[in-house]
Amino acid sequence: MARNKVTVVGAGNVGATCAQWIASRELADVVLIDILEGAAKGKALDLTQAAPVYKYDVRIVGGSDYAATTDSDVVVITAGVPRKKDPVTGQFPSRDDLVKTNQKIVGDVARQVAQYSPNAVLIIVSNPLDAMCHVALEESGFPPERVIGQAGALDTARYKAFIAEELGVSIKDVHGIVLGGHGDEMVPLPRHTSIAGIPVRELMSEDKLQAIIARTRKGGGEIVGLIGVSAWYAPAAGAAEMVEAVLHDQKRVIPSAVLLNGEYGYNGLFVGVPAVLGAKGVEKIIVMELDDDEKAMLEKSASAVRSVVDVLGYQKA
Repeated sequence: MARNKVTVVGAGNVGATCAQWIASRELADVVLIDILEGAAKGKALDLTQAAPVYKYDVRIVGGSDYAATTDSDVVVITAGVPRKKDPVTGQFPSRDDLVKTNQKIVGDVARQVAQYSPNAVLIIVSNPLDAMCHVALEESGFPPERVIGQAGALDTARYKAFIAEELGVSIKDVHGIVLGGHGDEMVPLPRHTSIAGIPVRELMSEDKLQAIIARTRKGGGEIVGLIGVSAWYAPAAGAAEMVEAVLHDQKRVIPSAVLLNGEYGYNGLFVGVPAVLGAKGVEKIIVMELDDDEKAMLEKSASAVRSVVDVLGYQKA
């Protein structure tokens, strides 16, 4: 029986760490692709040499030729450029310029993936996340259930970690979910947060809970402030969790950026909501009952997504 194959596009911190998580858990053989062939080959070789120590038995290769990715079951796209200052002018690029740059990168990746792995499920990590999901959908020609963005998986993980730390309990007993876009536009759901079934508000003051929500919203910025670059362990872990759900047909409920068609009142827009992930990709979108405050936060998040998607220039359905 053939083993599963996962391609990770982008051999930077997030992509290489995602490849590491996937290999170490023996989820699939891994192909690491990057425009910088040496970086992809070198990191794949390094991961291969770690295998005898950690006893994972998968094949890991790297390079720049998409032919090596043929018939991948899942493709994780992390490629793109970060928003950084121009070394000469000291200015940041405009949002529109950054979106257009990454649209070109992700669009090219999606077309090549579609050529070599027409039945793959795409998991998008590239930023701006929701907009890049639209790019991947448009350029791959894949059905929407096979294009999924890593939305709340990362923010939910941060949210749970901060709650466990504050309460001094195991992270295994913290249950909760975060909807909407990544960062400031995330939609926390304290009403649906519990510790082993106990509502979080019975165990924590409202002030502390709101402080954790604020810290979660700024979670990425906190790490940038400490080490000067974006996080990679947690984002890569979130992507690997989604890969596992698809490969093992787990029917996991993971907050993901999925294309909505009427759910939550939105049409033709990728928004982070709870979705059942399995072998077919998005197998079901779960529609939760939101109160007025939660609906307002989700609308703010969706509006932010719309404003970025508009920059892409795709014809609206």
